[in-house]
Amino acid sequence: MTVRVVSLTGATGFIGGVLRQRLVDRGVQVRALARSRSGTAEDGTTWIKGTLEDEPALAELTRGADAVIHCAGKVRGRDARDFDAVNVLGSKRLMEAARRSGSCERFLLISSLAARHPTLSWYAASKFEGERQVNAAAGPIPVCIFRPTAVYGPGDRELRPVFEWLLRGWLVTLGRDDSLFSFLHVDDLVSAVMQWLDAPVGQSQTFELCDGQAQGYDWASLAGIASDIRQAPVRQAVVPGAVLKGIARANLVLSRFTRQAPMLTPGKVNELMHPDWTCSNAHISATLGWEPRILLRQALRNHLF
Repeated sequence: MTVRVVSLTGATGFIGGVLRQRLVDRGVQVRALARSRSGTAEDGTTWIKGTLEDEPALAELTRGADAVIHCAGKVRGRDARDFDAVNVLGSKRLMEAARRSGSCERFLLISSLAARHPTLSWYAASKFEGERQVNAAAGPIPVCIFRPTAVYGPGDRELRPVFEWLLRGWLVTLGRDDSLFSFLHVDDLVSAVMQWLDAPVGQSQTFELCDGQAQGYDWASLAGIASDIRQAPVRQAVVPGAVLKGIARANLVLSRFTRQAPMLTPGKVNELMHPDWTCSNAHISATLGWEPRILLRQALRNHLF
């Protein structure tokens, strides 16, 4: 690995935390942005106190870095502005800081497969626009964009309860019963990042990533996997789309009083009811030589979540 110094956002989060540890283990000097940490930690990580709105902190973060990896993102919001402030404007500021640093040779944006369908939700639109803004501000810096599907693994708080209930024999089916979706273990996503760092600097590209399961998964296949592991039936509880939409609308109304950003919004319901969240690894495999190693069945069987 020729990269010596990496600037990292989202290092206190689920994906960024795993990635930071992998980088440290590989001997990379990590400069990480955080709201409440500063100084050099025992593992060698240099913490820069600040946010994506703090331009002096971003300048310090990117100073002397060979590569910048942007993992930070907003997944909850009460309106489009909540998402845009982080996923669009924050991403643009970070790229501008990387460009001004004069040392950045490559930039990786961890986006989302949702960016493929920006009309579905505020979140999806912000991820798509964030990609566009980063590319527009990059100048000569090659930009690589990863669009992973649903990422899970140790430390994940969103999918873990779903998998735990699944292995107890219950599957809550949301919205459509014919939806197709895909997953990606966090260790595989991090291995893709490391493969990107090891590869020669190339042209700007966008890659979609999943665990490689042919045709992805549907509700029936999830129930079948869990049933095989449990050696017992899995019961399915269906939550109709109309109920999801009603809850989502109520959440938005309540958020005006609580000032808390809900996870389930009308846009999130649109995402949940989208018929096809599958993708292919063909492009990234051909370009970087990356292949995922952990299928969902293996992760559930070995409790790797």
